[in-house]
Amino acid sequence: MHSAYLDHAATTPMRAEAIAAMTEQLGQVGNASALHAAGRRVRRVVEESREAIAQALDARPSEIVFTAGGTEADNLAVKGLYWARRAATGATRVLLSAVEHHAVLDCAHWLADHQGAQVELLPVDEHGRVHPDTLRSAIERDPESVAMVSVMWANNEVGTVQPVKVLAAVAHDHGIPFHTDAVQAIGQLPVSFAGSGVDALTLSGHKAGGPMGVGALLLARGIDPVPVMHGGGQERDVRSGTLDAPALAGFAAAVTSAVAEQEEQAKRLTSLRDELIARVRAAVPDVVLNGDPDDRLPGNAHFSFPGCEGDALLMLLDAKGVECSTGSACSAGVAQPSHVLLAMGTGAAAARGSLRFTLGHTSTQADIDRLAEVIAPAVERASRAGLS
Repeated sequence: MHSAYLDHAATTPMRAEAIAAMTEQLGQVGNASALHAAGRRVRRVVEESREAIAQALDARPSEIVFTAGGTEADNLAVKGLYWARRAATGATRVLLSAVEHHAVLDCAHWLADHQGAQVELLPVDEHGRVHPDTLRSAIERDPESVAMVSVMWANNEVGTVQPVKVLAAVAHDHGIPFHTDAVQAIGQLPVSFAGSGVDALTLSGHKAGGPMGVGALLLARGIDPVPVMHGGGQERDVRSGTLDAPALAGFAAAVTSAVAEQEEQAKRLTSLRDELIARVRAAVPDVVLNGDPDDRLPGNAHFSFPGCEGDALLMLLDAKGVECSTGSACSAGVAQPSHVLLAMGTGAAAARGSLRFTLGHTSTQADIDRLAEVIAPAVERASRAGLS
């Protein structure tokens, strides 16, 4: 039985280039902060990794701050920019799209509970997109009170691509820093830090085919968030901690490869994704495709299956060798509808009956064929069970 891995948005297999680069460094010793020869050798690995990522994403090496992953980078951006702006101007409003990843949402809500932030969720349309006029209206109610804005480059659940460049320009019209979580975009969409106009950008190693436990926050010149972690003063005094040179080497190799292959992979994945959508629709005529039908991530297909409970359908598919993810979050053993789908106007029952299928650099036609083979009987069985 062919096993179809269709959860690349959660994590994608490490690229061969990343494995080789990381393996080469694992047998070496040295701390990048040390002054002796071993330390200088490791420092060279770190800085060459920084330069490679900067080149791939159209950034300056000095703009890249390494972190332990996307979640830490989001926390550094949201908390750090909020604290810096509050100290400088007294601003306390934090504007976020209502469909942000929890790494951004939960961070902002912590600021509201403990640091006096006023968190405002920007509404989205039925495709999950923030319109520039929506952001402009929210800012213009009281521009001087806005500390920062964060809108993700592309949604991790439904795949909708946001008009980040335009949104950043709206924020800059009022001198407000703009952050974007671009974790899902790297390798699937063209990403230029300089060209986007954003002030801070989050990326993650394992979403691009690199190792887990490493990421980066890109910070434009003049943007200085208050540190979340304190210690040795590494990474421009913004992020302390001993740098993981092997992981950074793998991270840089993955980003370099993913960006170099982006255009070709986008065409290939779009073709596979469109076939996946067509075959699921043919097998399950009442299925609903969520997210923008056109302007979405090449590898994303997100559906609601009427009358089904998402977790039950996921496990039925898993038993048949198809691995995907559900759009619901589980809290205390109780399935909760996706906040993304609710923000898009989807009803709670439909939101609980949703699944996400995501493709990546190892996806093949056989994966689509396997899903098409098993989806109809799995949906029929899940429908008989009904919504819990």
